[in-house]
Amino acid sequence: MLNWFTRNEIKRDLYSPDKTVKCQIALESGRITYSVYKNEKLVIKPSNLGFKICGEKSLTDNLIIIREQKKRHQETVEMPWGEDRYLNNNYIETAFYLAEKKEPGRIFTLRFRIFDDGVAFRYEIPPQPKFSQITIEDELTEFNVEPNTYAWSIPAYQPDRYEYNYTKNMVYDLKNSVHTPLTLKTPTEIYLSIHEAALYDYGSMTLKLNEKNILSSDITPLSDNTKAHVLLPFQTPWRLIMLSNSAIELTKNRIMYVLNDPPKEDFSWVKTLKFIGIWWAMYVGEWTWAPGEKHGATTDHAKEYIDAAVRLGISGLLIEGWNDGWEGDWLSNGINNKFLVSTPDFDLESVADYARIRNVEIVGHHETVGFIDNYERQLRDAYNYYAINNIHYIKTGYAGSKMLINGRREFHHSQLGVKHYQKTIELAAKKHICLNIHEPIKGTGIERTWPNLLTREGARGQEYEGGALSPSHACYLPYTRLLSGGMDYTSGIFDIENPVKRIATTLARQLAYFVTIYSGMQMAADRPYIYEKRFPSVFRFITEVPTNFQKTIPIAGEIGEYYIVARQDRDSENWYVGGVTDEFGRHINIHLDFLDNEIYEASIYSDSDEAHYRDNPFGILITKRRVTKNDSLDIYMAPGGGFAIRIKK
Repeated sequence: MLNWFTRNEIKRDLYSPDKTVKCQIALESGRITYSVYKNEKLVIKPSNLGFKICGEKSLTDNLIIIREQKKRHQETVEMPWGEDRYLNNNYIETAFYLAEKKEPGRIFTLRFRIFDDGVAFRYEIPPQPKFSQITIEDELTEFNVEPNTYAWSIPAYQPDRYEYNYTKNMVYDLKNSVHTPLTLKTPTEIYLSIHEAALYDYGSMTLKLNEKNILSSDITPLSDNTKAHVLLPFQTPWRLIMLSNSAIELTKNRIMYVLNDPPKEDFSWVKTLKFIGIWWAMYVGEWTWAPGEKHGATTDHAKEYIDAAVRLGISGLLIEGWNDGWEGDWLSNGINNKFLVSTPDFDLESVADYARIRNVEIVGHHETVGFIDNYERQLRDAYNYYAINNIHYIKTGYAGSKMLINGRREFHHSQLGVKHYQKTIELAAKKHICLNIHEPIKGTGIERTWPNLLTREGARGQEYEGGALSPSHACYLPYTRLLSGGMDYTSGIFDIENPVKRIATTLARQLAYFVTIYSGMQMAADRPYIYEKRFPSVFRFITEVPTNFQKTIPIAGEIGEYYIVARQDRDSENWYVGGVTDEFGRHINIHLDFLDNEIYEASIYSDSDEAHYRDNPFGILITKRRVTKNDSLDIYMAPGGGFAIRIKK
């Protein structure tokens, strides 16, 4: 314990275990600030902290620190599934207990954790002498980076939520709010990404330039223009600053997960899944979601797909459009969706029983269109309906610009939206159901606490192919969106030249996505006959690549240009390497020093010399060679291309 009352100005240096990261806390004139250094380089200049509370004056001034607690923590965290089995949770924590010197004498805690690759802090507000709940008008957390720092961002508060293309700007050009993770590169060549962890019962943090032109928190508002209504005691999500010396190093940051609590119950029943779907055929116009002559989700079609899944060696099948509510303008009529009523040409019980006999998992589907009041009225019964039919996976959807909650239009990312998503996760856990959430709240690492949340969308996926995606998009994702967890990108589209959805990739690149874009539920999205009749030898890689890894080693890359990563299977000693590039071709030399001292066979799926995402997307080479840890592989990635490698001992 340290007495802080005798000094008006105080500075405290908080260091990471290896001393490469420093967070400086300063109390000056009753205000508390923090700043961050990496390798002795100033990354975040002194930044203010605090709150505006409705009906009260701001909780920012006349502060004193009445107590300080410090501890060192080190443990190895085992993840039930994911990109890495073991995570290092190594930090030095300091908690500052603050109080106002003058009335009303409110108290709160600032808790900092300093890691070797980042800084995290949160506010903790205990019950106050005069009240037990508060309404937060605004959170005043600043991230005071140099204005001429590069930023890779997508806009916030837009109709399509997170589904926008990433752009590169200077921080001073960020005129409107942007989503996190916000990835930055300082003039001193330090990379950082500002995000949050353990988001519960609070609005999602976006970032904007405040009146001082400093990057600051902008909590997603509720329809009453407040940010959150909270009962005390309360703690905010962790404010997280991931730090690295290079772009590729940033992609292996896992602080977000270890800031979340371990599971509080048994989740040994959770299994990752690879699946096909009655889905892409609708996008290319072969079938429809709505009932009619071309209805996709019929009993007969479902059973045909189940048989195809068995032939292809795929474990699951997603069925969309099976329930009542897809007729007409379904985006506007979501209030009519029924999640326990099948269309006349679909027998869910019969399909589920057929799948069980064939040992195929059904992935059920709930498209809410954001009509939460309607969905929550049916939620418990709908989950029960799936559970009694042995359906253990659900893809949920929330299309629409806002949610209808309690009769009001709310942002998906508001406090009420966050609470709804969490309600579905917890109810699904009770029914031993795993979720794949589309139009989700962004990932904040809660998969550690709730492992039944296997994946989510939360960025532009391949449904935007056909003109809205460029090859650079998948080269931005590992350094931005994927810092917040796995993504259902709906990979594996082999019908690349279909005029309805012309894909801006090569064939080899579609395989690469199964390695470069991690997902606990990984979809082989094209139609089965495309795989079986046109590309059986290429599809073999999709059959073999796992959905659960022992460790991940990022190899090389630059934001928006290219990305190469190696992952080791959790259930074998095999390795998988994938890479993607932007519109420019490039030769890559991959050193295999991550292998054991054994002899391996490498199966390489790469672009041919003549391949090009526009002119020759099907130019692919499949080769095999023996390799050891002393070898390296020279790989060519064509414009808009990529590669995938299986390395088997």
